[in-house]
Amino acid sequence: MQITETLNLPGASLQASKMPGHWLLARLGKRVLRPGGLNLTRRLLESLAIKTSDDVVEFAPGMGVTARMTLGWNPAAYTAIEDDEAAANRVRRFLTGAHQQCLVGNAEKTPLPDQSATVVYGEAMLTMQGTEQKHRIVREAARLLKPGGRYGIHELCLVPDNLDEQIKREIEQALSQTIHVGARPLTAGEWRAVLEAEGFKVQAEAQRPMRLLEPDRLIQDEGFWGTLRFMKNLLRDKEARRRVLAMRRIFVKYRSHMAAIMLVGVKTSEAGTFHLRDPHADAKYQPALH
Repeated sequence: MQITETLNLPGASLQASKMPGHWLLARLGKRVLRPGGLNLTRRLLESLAIKTSDDVVEFAPGMGVTARMTLGWNPAAYTAIEDDEAAANRVRRFLTGAHQQCLVGNAEKTPLPDQSATVVYGEAMLTMQGTEQKHRIVREAARLLKPGGRYGIHELCLVPDNLDEQIKREIEQALSQTIHVGARPLTAGEWRAVLEAEGFKVQAEAQRPMRLLEPDRLIQDEGFWGTLRFMKNLLRDKEARRRVLAMRRIFVKYRSHMAAIMLVGVKTSEAGTFHLRDPHADAKYQPALH
């Protein structure tokens, strides 16, 4: 990996032992940081059915992999909201159109006008929020969307729906300690309930195994040479290797209870009606496994 690229990553000045897990993986050369991989991201974009007439907003674009895929659909406008300046600068490199921009801001309270978008989506970021923050972000998506607009998420999911609460808390604690970012995944039913509570009618749903660090998923998402680069960098960095292996052990330990989920909801005419002027909390969201 080129040094200049590494220095442009968020948290590049931190030691491997201190970096949030998603940026550590990015420093090692991993570019696809979504729990369901490229396969579920493609399913998300297909379900959003982006057209050339759409005004698209992406929350927390991270490494910009999905942003580039979205731009391939040639939407009328694309706006990203990213809370990290270094990540925003990476995304800006490939925004060349007159109506393409990446703003530094908070997904709970963006500077964009009411009903200014027809598509909003975010991946692997709601998982890292508390209950109230989840609702604020989904509510903000509702505020931005015109009636009938589509909102998509791609997040970590707990299975089955009736998973014991003690196991849920155990998984939350293990993930948070390992990736150094608070993680609060929900079951499929709970994710649907969050969207529905903010006025969305779920119209598409899909799940995939959470195999972020498995060899077959690495090759599928990064390609052969990308996987080789990642493994080479991993072998060179003892502390990073220790962190990544610890993450993988947690993923393997709880793999029967962890999955990735994609949901797309359509904004009803009433969604956001009573929230457009509500004050938002000042707490910043934390970008998750992008």
